[in-house]
Amino acid sequence: MLGVDPGLTRCGVGVVDVAADRTARLVHVEVIRTPPEQALELRLLALGRGIAALLDEHRPEAFALERVFAQHNVRTVMGIAQISGIALHLAAERGLRVGLHTPSEVKAAITGYGAADKRQVTAMVTRVLGLDEPPKPADAADALAIAICHAWRSGPVAPVVGSLTPAQQAWRDAEARTARR
Repeated sequence: MLGVDPGLTRCGVGVVDVAADRTARLVHVEVIRTPPEQALELRLLALGRGIAALLDEHRPEAFALERVFAQHNVRTVMGIAQISGIALHLAAERGLRVGLHTPSEVKAAITGYGAADKRQVTAMVTRVLGLDEPPKPADAADALAIAICHAWRSGPVAPVVGSLTPAQQAWRDAEARTARR
């Protein structure tokens, strides 16, 4: 499961394995950063390339993204919406199941309380994943929380033994098309 906490300056990306019994294991976490003074199109390009590289490296079975929510700062909402669109495109291109979750859904899934603060979410992510120390910055913990939330809400992906999942088949087909070019 790959989760994304979208942002133009800091975009958290977390990859977790979640078993059928809901136990979760950290695979990878990072925050992709872009400088605020950089041109918007270059920031979106860098973020898209970063997410694409992680999708290609970890080949998740599903993809989760924090849903854009209403804010008073239109500029912030637009930036989040733009990188969210790129992330959704990258997931769809790879044939991944996609889940969109509001911040309150993620908080409720992780802490049991939809109005939990960032400190509480980080503490529970640390506990759920059995980490020695909390993931930092908060964008990293949020990305992991989004991935865990989606896995817990959607259940495990159960491929048929000996066959490819739809996401794996889509990837294989895309790679074959690229190789023929």
